[in-house]
Amino acid sequence: MRSDAVRTGIDAAPARSLLRADGLKDEDFEKPFIGIANSWNNIVPGHIHLNEIVQAVKEGIEEAGGYAFIFGTPAVCDGIAMGHKGMRYSLISREVISDCCEVMVEGHALDGWVGVSNCDKVTPGMLMAAGRMNIPALIVTGGAMEPGKVHGEAADLQTVFEAIGQVQVGAAGEEELHDAECHACPGAGSCSGLFTANTMACLTETMGMSLTGCATSLALDKKKLDIARATGRRIVEMVRKDIKPRDIVNIHSIRNAIAVDMAIGGSTNTALHIPAISKEFGCPVTLDEFDRISREVSHITSLRPAGKYHIADLDRAGGVPAVLKRLIDHLEDAPTCNDGKSVLDIAREAVIADPEAIRPLDNPYHKQGGIAILKGNIAPLGSVIKQAAVSPKMMVFTGTAKCYDSEAEAIASIKKGDVVAGNVVVIRYEGPKGAPGMPEMLSPTSIIQGMGLGETVALITDGRFSGATRGGAIGHVSPEAYEGGPIAALRNGDVIDIDIPARKINVRLSDDEIKARMASVKRVERPVTGVQKKYRALVTNGVNGAYLDPDYKQ
Repeated sequence: MRSDAVRTGIDAAPARSLLRADGLKDEDFEKPFIGIANSWNNIVPGHIHLNEIVQAVKEGIEEAGGYAFIFGTPAVCDGIAMGHKGMRYSLISREVISDCCEVMVEGHALDGWVGVSNCDKVTPGMLMAAGRMNIPALIVTGGAMEPGKVHGEAADLQTVFEAIGQVQVGAAGEEELHDAECHACPGAGSCSGLFTANTMACLTETMGMSLTGCATSLALDKKKLDIARATGRRIVEMVRKDIKPRDIVNIHSIRNAIAVDMAIGGSTNTALHIPAISKEFGCPVTLDEFDRISREVSHITSLRPAGKYHIADLDRAGGVPAVLKRLIDHLEDAPTCNDGKSVLDIAREAVIADPEAIRPLDNPYHKQGGIAILKGNIAPLGSVIKQAAVSPKMMVFTGTAKCYDSEAEAIASIKKGDVVAGNVVVIRYEGPKGAPGMPEMLSPTSIIQGMGLGETVALITDGRFSGATRGGAIGHVSPEAYEGGPIAALRNGDVIDIDIPARKINVRLSDDEIKARMASVKRVERPVTGVQKKYRALVTNGVNGAYLDPDYKQ
């Protein structure tokens, strides 16, 4: 085993001596060494309960005859980081988390590892590390919180963000905002809608990297601890059988994940994470694959932010296996970590407990999948929209541009009332390089919704969106403004045409006009140091998954 490097032979005596200081005995040096990457902290609500899950994984490892070593990784709460400098670190953390896992696992010659994760960038970061190292690995996602209650209605973080816009237009008072703030997020777990954390949990289970039922079992459900313990036992078995991540995840797994993403109406952030993950697993996909599958797989759930259901409802309806059952004719068979069961085996055995929460394909909520890829003279390489969360009135939209060179500038202007029906808000220099870090734009999109402009105002950006964003919000515009993308040429009053069914986004300017404008554009520079400086030097654009590649050429 890999750990022989630190536990067998006379040359390993110094390492064994240090491990004995950790408490290991003679008999422990005969056991597989299993790492547990624990993203626990007491800042992020989705992570405050993870120590209990880690303990269950540890117990499972020990029951199966392994020895568990626990180490930490960072985690950023996008909701807390939203709207200030902290959001520039959120996407960056994905790469940091991936590197942390690699450093700890490889640095200590571990035989296998389990990532105990939750929230937006942690699960993708751990999956990227799993594909890159390709030693036995599994993921336990920490689960969603129950929805809160505000005035007797189910509520979540999106409720609070949109209440700010309601206050701005006098549709609600500050007391109502405070009430939402106090009751929307009742306790441990990731936010209760189908935002990025829960979307990625569902896709992790689909790809076969977490045990069946893991994705939708809630944070404080005893079932989660049972799954965690079973994961601990399973990883030891996988080490002994030498079952590696690339034995589980292949191009078929990735396509299945995209199909499930389209069916459930997942976060647009998956259009960043899945391409990056696929690269690390050696089976890269592009956004063209997202758009192809979106046209073939219907949207069959109605989860927040666009619908009425929460993750708890999806779990009660049968979870990911039930979604797979609906999609069985669109799936490509692939292995999973579930002791010999393939994706199709799981789909066949699944039970759909609520046919309204997970509809059949011939009675979908939308005929196409949740995400659409738009191209045009604003986004020659592409852009991304969560079409499942767009009002039918906004599917084809023409408006006049209101241009801002930062999110903060846009928010201030929207709150002042400068944005009115018929506008297309353009927020640029917020891409992977320009920001840097490609921050989410949940604050401006939520304020627009709360002000009652959700069906009359669109927003486009080279930044990205929270999984909680809804409406005519188009992100990941590539090339970004910082790298000379034509979004930098837009001016106030330009007429912009958005046609989601036709997958088009264009400004009514000729190529020559855009080129002439670009010649006079002065790039917005934000001085950076530390991790942001390294990130800017290495990161690629949004349609490439914001993947770090020092050799990338646009």
